[in-house]
Amino acid sequence: MSGAQAMRERAGESWIEVGRLEDIPRRGARVVKAPDGDIAVFRTADDEVYALRDRCPHRGGPLSQGIVHDRKVACPLHDWKIHLDSGEAVAPDEGCTATFPVRVEDGVVYLRLEPRGCEEG
Repeated sequence: MSGAQAMRERAGESWIEVGRLEDIPRRGARVVKAPDGDIAVFRTADDEVYALRDRCPHRGGPLSQGIVHDRKVACPLHDWKIHLDSGEAVAPDEGCTATFPVRVEDGVVYLRLEPRGCEEG
């Protein structure tokens, strides 16, 4: 994302401020550059926010360039659908990508650089 990313300490956890919710397009994403690889921060049509490793488990496509439908994103390369909440591919496809903790406070999106679940398949 453009702009400075500020670190925020709360309850012993490090959170990165990635910007305002309104800066992420509905049914779209923004990319956060991280030491271990890019992270896509998604916003649904209902203003829910999720974060996934920006890499499809199929062939490594950039999920941040996909379109969000409900709580899934379609990979722009081969149209695999990935659940935003779990990182799991929608059946019959198999595989998953890591998720990251995210929260919104007072219209500002925060991300924790701590992957959960599986990594690229």
